[in-house]
Amino acid sequence: MKILLTAFEPFGGDSINPAQEAVAHVPGEIAGAEIVRMSVPVVFGKAVETVCAAMEREQPDVVLCIGQAGGRFGLTPERVAINLDDAGIADNEGNRPVDRPIFEDGAPAYFSTLPVKAMVASIKAAGIPASLSNSAGTYVCNHLMYGVLYHISRSFPHMRGGFMHVPFMHEQVQQRPNTPSLSREDILKGIEAAIEAIVHNESDLPIAPETTH
Repeated sequence: MKILLTAFEPFGGDSINPAQEAVAHVPGEIAGAEIVRMSVPVVFGKAVETVCAAMEREQPDVVLCIGQAGGRFGLTPERVAINLDDAGIADNEGNRPVDRPIFEDGAPAYFSTLPVKAMVASIKAAGIPASLSNSAGTYVCNHLMYGVLYHISRSFPHMRGGFMHVPFMHEQVQQRPNTPSLSREDILKGIEAAIEAIVHNESDLPIAPETTH
């Protein structure tokens, strides 16, 4: 199995992105799967183009994209991406789309084809906080997740794909009082546990949600 593992560059005024920092230290093989790592620009349009070019080049079995969700307490595999760009801040090239579909001919939403509940269970078993997320937002993270799944549905039927958010690293919250964070080592450990779940689970686990909202 080959897994294309992507991570966003820093954005929004931060000098680091925990996704990029952790993914840079993911080993080249996990649970027998080959890991191909790459960085992605935080730019609408370019993010999808960059990853889709790598999908064409590498022909992976799985695409797992990692991004930052500051304010979350743990790692959060995303269940669904919606066909909407609605940016609260500009991307790294100054683009700020509002209420714009990502692809005019795309479905209203695409669900992750990764075993997201199994990923959460594996991360927790590794001692790292995790939960399933039902909203990837409307910024470049959702944009990339939607774009990857859009292209998988049309051109790469043999691939599985999805997205996972990670929280701030400790270094990022020194000027953000009362904001949750994890160490790079813990984020890395959680990503590796998520990948192990992907390798070992073709379909998801029938686990009931822990919350009602």
